[in-house]
Amino acid sequence: MENKEQELMFQLSMFEQQIQSIHQQIEAVEKAIIELSSLILGLDDLKGSEGKEVLAPIGRGIFAKTKLLSEKLLVDIGGKNLVVKDISSTQSIIQEQVKKLEEAREELNKALEEINKQLTELIINSQKKKE
Repeated sequence: MENKEQELMFQLSMFEQQIQSIHQQIEAVEKAIIELSSLILGLDDLKGSEGKEVLAPIGRGIFAKTKLLSEKLLVDIGGKNLVVKDISSTQSIIQEQVKKLEEAREELNKALEEINKQLTELIINSQKKKE
């Protein structure tokens, strides 16, 4: 009997670890969605700002005052390859990334539901065996 209880505790522990891992992944995805959505809004501020002074992030909360020479942006498309895009095209690219992240979040939520379903079944079965 004690062996079965240990096995049940091990399974419960495994489910708990999986749930925590998925929750962390969901949080990371949601953070990325918020950041990209904020970037889309920030790009709106650049529209019509050619020739104006703007703050350009250098990194880790450090900004430089710069003059916006053009509304054309250099966009990293992976592999350190940069392409020239206008603001609207860049926003479309970012919106596609947001869409993919939302799909990933949906898949993670489905995985979480499946784990909860399995966990519920495990608990119900263990209760039936005790009766």
